[in-house]
Amino acid sequence: MNRSGLMAAAAVVLALATVGTRAAPVDQLRQFLAQTSSARGDFTQQSQRQTPGAAANGAGGTWVVSHGSFEFLRPGKFRWTYRTPYEQLIVSDGEHLFLYDKDLNQVTKKKLTGALPASPASILFGSNDFERDFTVQNDGGDNGIDWVRATPNGKESLFSSIRIGFHDGMPVAMQLRDSFGQSTQLAFDHLQRNPALSSDLFRFTPPPGVDVLEER
Repeated sequence: MNRSGLMAAAAVVLALATVGTRAAPVDQLRQFLAQTSSARGDFTQQSQRQTPGAAANGAGGTWVVSHGSFEFLRPGKFRWTYRTPYEQLIVSDGEHLFLYDKDLNQVTKKKLTGALPASPASILFGSNDFERDFTVQNDGGDNGIDWVRATPNGKESLFSSIRIGFHDGMPVAMQLRDSFGQSTQLAFDHLQRNPALSSDLFRFTPPPGVDVLEER
């Protein structure tokens, strides 16, 4: 997976909500931001890669499937671990974002304030002011999943649209489309809401001998 794919994934991740009645999807997202301080779970990610001659709308691309786990501690701390098909790690300590590619023996370090503008991570791991950066609306339902659509208000986002799917008040899926028309789909499993997580989990020290690229 390339660096842009990692950024998309870091961005990628999770919402949790508990509601007694079937609230509108946007209300479920707002309740998550108000009620959930931490979470952990597993994910399956499908990322579409364009192939030569593929249609401009994304048709004809190749899908790459990845599996892993995640943890987050709001605001701003998260750990996103790819286990298959390649071992990769994305960690935020609240100030910096680290992207570690084991096969490349390389770490990219970014300032968090500039690394995730108008992204899924800025909604789900950040503060509660996501509606400042996004236009958010209910987006219908299918197969028992209620969808929220978030459209970035600014032009600096890597994404043209973000959809988060809820079932019975729990997030079960996310769909992302980037500015190049490529798609990423995520499914979430074994979600735990508000587990006790240590801040140490979100500290990252590059392994000895790893190349560190710091983007300023």
